[in-house]
Amino acid sequence: MLFRAELRKILPYRTVWIILLAYAVLLLLFVSAGGSLNVNGQQLGDSLYVFPGLWEKLTFVASYFTMLLGILLVILITDEFQFRTFRQQVIDGSSVAGLLQNKLAVSGLLAGFAVLVVLGIGTYFGLTRAAGTVAQATAGLPAVLLYGVQVLGVLALAALVAVLVRRSGAAILLFLLYLWVAEPLLRLSLPDELDRYLPAKIFNSLTPMPGQELMATVTGPSMALLPSQALPLALAYTALFWALSYVLLRSRDL
Repeated sequence: MLFRAELRKILPYRTVWIILLAYAVLLLLFVSAGGSLNVNGQQLGDSLYVFPGLWEKLTFVASYFTMLLGILLVILITDEFQFRTFRQQVIDGSSVAGLLQNKLAVSGLLAGFAVLVVLGIGTYFGLTRAAGTVAQATAGLPAVLLYGVQVLGVLALAALVAVLVRRSGAAILLFLLYLWVAEPLLRLSLPDELDRYLPAKIFNSLTPMPGQELMATVTGPSMALLPSQALPLALAYTALFWALSYVLLRSRDL
């Protein structure tokens, strides 16, 4: 019942559709333009869309657009504070855990949306540009599932920042600053053996740069965790961020 009410708030919200559309269109345009890129004087062409490697390339590119979904979740949560709907729902008998479960369900929907968009774009370009490799398409699908876990992790971080800051603009700024500035700077001051366990790097390790193994033969082995190693830690960070959001929400005045 509560989640149905959550959907009634979200579905008519124009900002939701604008951000979801921006995510899908930007990813589509980027992947479409990728085939015309030149690397070492050679155009990538249709080789970019060959299965099963297409999924790894696509999820790596999609990881750069995940922050749009994080911004959307920040807006949805901070709106609850701004319009005091969290407070009203608690007065009406809802529990704090129930309120947060609804947002967790919304993050699941957003992750499902991201996975479907990646699958849709990948299937379209694979079928139209490299149809001869379709038989190998399913071999790369675990990369898409790992991307779904990455989206859940980034959204959990966004939810924690939103509950902590409560103001939309400041929360979005803090969320982006952490991903793009604070953690990268922190990594510079930490040994490689430690910085690979920071949350954003753990989430990034789920969608590694394609061809990283080849690059390692030139630059030396990377200290980043393998996706299979990063997966349990990413799930643990996701659970931790939602648990901290619950503690914050319970301990502060709504």
